[in-house]
Amino acid sequence: MNLSKYTSEFKNNLKLATPIMMGSLGHLLVGLIDDIMVGRLGAIELAATSLGNSMFFIAVSIGLGFSFAITPLVAEADGEKDTEKGRSIFQHGLILTAIIGISMFVLLLFLKPILYHLDQPEEVVVLAIPYYEIVAISMIPLMIFQGFKQFTDGLSETKYAMWATILTNIVNITLNFVLIYGFWIFPRLELVGAALGTLISRIVMVFFIYFVLMKRKKFAIYLKRLKLSEFKNKIFKKIMKLGFPTSLQMLFEVGLFTASVLLAGTLGAFPQAANQVALKLASTTFMVAVGVGVAATIRVGNQKGLKNYVELRRIAFSNFLLILIIMFTFSIGFMVFKDVLPLMFTDNLEVIKMASSLLIIAGLFQLSDGLQAVILGGLRGLQDVNVPSGLTFIAYWIIGFPVCYYLGRTAGFGTFGIWIGLLTALTSSALMLFLRFNFLTNKLIKEKNGIT
Repeated sequence: MNLSKYTSEFKNNLKLATPIMMGSLGHLLVGLIDDIMVGRLGAIELAATSLGNSMFFIAVSIGLGFSFAITPLVAEADGEKDTEKGRSIFQHGLILTAIIGISMFVLLLFLKPILYHLDQPEEVVVLAIPYYEIVAISMIPLMIFQGFKQFTDGLSETKYAMWATILTNIVNITLNFVLIYGFWIFPRLELVGAALGTLISRIVMVFFIYFVLMKRKKFAIYLKRLKLSEFKNKIFKKIMKLGFPTSLQMLFEVGLFTASVLLAGTLGAFPQAANQVALKLASTTFMVAVGVGVAATIRVGNQKGLKNYVELRRIAFSNFLLILIIMFTFSIGFMVFKDVLPLMFTDNLEVIKMASSLLIIAGLFQLSDGLQAVILGGLRGLQDVNVPSGLTFIAYWIIGFPVCYYLGRTAGFGTFGIWIGLLTALTSSALMLFLRFNFLTNKLIKEKNGIT
């Protein structure tokens, strides 16, 4: 096999992916900073943010899934050089993301009583509730931002969202410092301070990206408001048809990881805190995979618009190879530094010991986790979402969750057993999604060449 035909695309892939990686890491860093700063308050407080965020991330997964539909549609329009089509998709998409943000906020408030019935330590739940209530509000600005972000990503202009998230983290770190611990005229609010920092920083993020795009000539045609008569139900339906299965894909995966948090919580506050440490570190490397996955979505979507399926397949496989190389590096890093990385979050020796063992499994599933994320990105570029949704459900809930539950609770392996289940789920997902992508692209090439 001639690897150079794939490695030659690494530069173009990384040019698109790097700002997305940085932006995705920036989003994650908002929560990571909360955990590191809150972790200094104690293991109980760290477990409380874990519980509060577990429900929030389920809502986020639904919202992000819908917003991800904007990128391949805009990328396809960009490949076709149809700016009016791109403008229409963007503005319909922005309205949808705003509605979804408000809906998810209301849903989170409605679901709040569930936190009392998840068999979690009482002291953890008491601290988690006020944190959860404030972070839930941030769902609204977060989803409005996603509307802008997925649009600019679709135009291959990935740096603007990165700038916005860098600013967000500067604001978040500053507010966390003064509001969690108390400084000068600001009171010590601890977990509530962390939540307020997150909310305010996400509001700043929306205003920043809007004003940046307003100042750029390229976006003028897209920001020109649609007349009421230009809004079409069929475009809303098209975005939702692509977005709903995508949100299910994310819900199945995030739901499994949330279940791991809740399962760990039934084992006690320390296992839950250890689970949160390992989960945050694994999520950090996953954001790199998200960046390469979006690059795959954009480039595959462009080639789909051009109907160049041979090139589409080559570019997609170059992204698959790239993420395998990157995630292999992370895998080695997790295993080598498994005893050091947890020290960023806590000085509790019991939590550190448990988290260290989990990082061995996290290191093992880096390859499959990264690969399945990028293949999903390629499939989104093809606008193939229904079958992948079914495959991810099978991988995470028919295969993965029973293994998590059996090894974690029944067999008595604790958090280590739960993470063996996560490894099983991610590996199953990567294998099935690759077979799907390989089948589809071969089929498209044969159909274009008149081969039945």
